[in-house]
Amino acid sequence: MSTNNKKLSNKKYEKELYKLQVELCKLQNWVKREGKRVIIVFEGRDTAGKGGVIKRILERVSPRIFQVNALPAPSERQKTQMYYQRYIERFPAAGEITIFDRSWYNRAGVERVMGFCTEKEYYHFLKGTPTVEQAIVDDDIILIKYWFDVSQEVQVKRLKKRIEDPRKHWKLSPMDLQAQELWDKYSEAKDKMFLATDSKHAPWFVVNSDNKKSARLNCISHLLSQIPYEAIPFKKPKIKKMKKNKYKPLSYNYHIVPEKF
Repeated sequence: MSTNNKKLSNKKYEKELYKLQVELCKLQNWVKREGKRVIIVFEGRDTAGKGGVIKRILERVSPRIFQVNALPAPSERQKTQMYYQRYIERFPAAGEITIFDRSWYNRAGVERVMGFCTEKEYYHFLKGTPTVEQAIVDDDIILIKYWFDVSQEVQVKRLKKRIEDPRKHWKLSPMDLQAQELWDKYSEAKDKMFLATDSKHAPWFVVNSDNKKSARLNCISHLLSQIPYEAIPFKKPKIKKMKKNKYKPLSYNYHIVPEKF
């Protein structure tokens, strides 16, 4: 993993993020006009910053086009379905971009390490996934997969912050707290997953996320480079001259929100 620890100033970060978010808006307009379908998979270590990147992608775009899926544990019924089924039903229609905040790769990571799947299910997944992803790409869906890598030292610091900051308690799970103890097992699972599923038609792209700000900019910039979108000319509408309001509001005892700040 790269060890780029160069400090990025807030001013530089905000300037570059603005540019990238403008491009994301251009991308969504193109996807909508052309009826394209895009799937973006975000995977990686606990605390690696996937959520932060997704948040910045979504900040200035339409939720009707960019749709995020962070699926909970499967129900008893879903456990009896074909493994990929509950993910496939969330796939995009024309003019949509679907983001998976963790995806079908749960089987190769968490489920493998924590023993939530059988050996047979695990190896069946590694064998079958390249074929499933080939079918996705063959159906003219753009598929992009990101793995967020974080060093063990940085992960410890971020876990401590989640424990200390009440706003981040919701991010903690029993499995997160075992991330350090199971570091080697997760490393082995990731390597086996890459060997089996890093294909020409659906390659993995690794994001060094020790520096959160750099990771966000690098990932969004790379994402934009993977889709051959073009800017659609924007016709500025003219706002009509404001007319004097003749309507007299009714007298009503409104429930006003107190102005404390």
